[in-house]
Amino acid sequence: MTVKALEHVTIRCGQLQRTRDFYCQMIGLTEGERPAFPFRGHWLYVGGVPVIHLVEAADHGGAWGREAEMPDPAEGTGAFDHVAFHGEDFEAMRARLAAAGVNFRERIVPGGRLKQLFVPDPEGVLVEINFRT
Repeated sequence: MTVKALEHVTIRCGQLQRTRDFYCQMIGLTEGERPAFPFRGHWLYVGGVPVIHLVEAADHGGAWGREAEMPDPAEGTGAFDHVAFHGEDFEAMRARLAAAGVNFRERIVPGGRLKQLFVPDPEGVLVEINFRT
């Protein structure tokens, strides 16, 4: 039971289209398929892998369910929202977190092929662990 790989970075955007255009036009990522989440955003791919997720800052909730606030980039991570890992054995990881008394949330992504656990680290950075079914 361990994480295996970094999956993607999510950026909360005050200028969603401009940010998408930058990553596509300047960096060379391509926009691709994205689940039917109830908030605006884009998934940007490298070699068939969605490595950058853009989410409109005006939308509420984020992955952890908190209100979206645009931080001052000079005060830390700027628009960085969370880091995601590919995991193995969803049930074992959930049991491990619960046994340790760690606060976490879980979600099944629309379409049902992905289960997720969301866990804040001690500094407040949200860690997402994805388990494919």
